[in-house]
This record gives sequence, structure tokens and C-alpha cells, in this order.
Amino acid sequence: MEQILWLYALPYDPDYPVVCLDERPCFLIGDIVEPIAMQTGQVRKEHYAYEKLGSCALFAAIEPLTGQRIAQIHKQRRKKEFASFCQAVAAHYPEAVKIRLVLDNLNTHNTSAFYENLPADEALALAQRFEFFYTPKSASWLNMIEIEFSALARLCLNRRIPTMEQLESELITLVAERSAKRIKINWQFSIATAREKLNSHYSIVNGANVKFKKVELL
Repeated sequence: MEQILWLYALPYDPDYPVVCLDERPCFLIGDIVEPIAMQTGQVRKEHYAYEKLGSCALFAAIEPLTGQRIAQIHKQRRKKEFASFCQAVAAHYPEAVKIRLVLDNLNTHNTSAFYENLPADEALALAQRFEFFYTPKSASWLNMIEIEFSALARLCLNRRIPTMEQLESELITLVAERSAKRIKINWQFSIATAREKLNSHYSIVNGANVKFKKVELL
């Protein structure tokens, strides 16, 4: 956790961009009964019945300090799709010395995905573009892409979209608009705050960490 928080506190460096990446499932939902179209002063009405039409995966990445975003829609989220998306991220930062990538511990999130889907020379070249920073287990909230996923859910994914093609068209357009606007993320949870707020956990690891506990004055 502290390694991630240290990374977030670094000043912006175009040679070493910090990029947060993850994927999430998107379920394709269709209407059985045609919705009643919106009318002036009224909300759109839809029938409670719906049909499940499968699912797909949204791969997304955000650079919190610049607001740049990248997204792709895939039918699945295997190592093959992860490698393809990492290629897109690498191409987005052609001048970067090393892309510092924040991601979780999913078993597809490692360089084996590159070697299993690309020739060895291309896999090595792609692996050398990145430095991976993994969030702790059960701590995906430390990855700022989750904040972007919440925004996309409110703006697009919280309604019925029946086809992967429609989802891709609407979602990629939305991500492009948010990227063009350079909507940044102002992360405020610091190492100092973590040591204070989570002191009971720190103290279990090492009793000396009790010194970071906030003392309340009466």
C-alpha cells in the first residue's frame, strides 16, 4: 500500500507516467417489451422484464495527473486481451522511458501474457516499457481507475445496452470526451494518513508503529 501511495505522491514526470489500469465486466441487457419513449416533462419508462444477452469486458487506463484515458472493449478478459491493451497503452506513451502501471493481482496481469501472445522479441520489448505496481489483495480501492469506473457506471453503464457494438460506440466516445477534457483525479489519501488511520494494522505488523497513532487531547 505504501508503495502505491508513494507513487501517487510523486510530481508529474512525462518520462515516467503513472497509469492506473484494470478491467471490469459489462453485462449486455435487452428489453423484452419496447420502452415508452420520453415525453416532455416525463422520464423514459421501461418494462421490468428484460433479457440477458451475454457479457463483455471493459479495459481502461487513466493517468490521474493529466486526465488522459484509454479504453477498449473485448469479448473476454484473458491474457491475450491484457497483452493487446498493454500494447495500446505503450503506444499512447511513445516517448516515456518507463510507464509505471498500477494494477491488481489478477493472474493475467503479468508479463507472461506478453510472452504467450507475442514473439519473444516483441514480448521483451513490451515488458521493458512497463514497471508494474500491484495493489494489495482485497485493496482494489487503491487503484484510481476504480474511481473512473464509478463515473462511467453513472454516465453510461447503469442502463440497458443490448449489444457489444452499441456499448463500445457509446463508451469509447464517452471516454474520449472525458480524456479531451483532461478530467483529473485529486488523490488525497497519503502515507501519513494511512499510518494514522490504519494504525491498528500497522501495530500488528510492528509494535513500533504505534508512534504514528494520533493522540487525542482531552
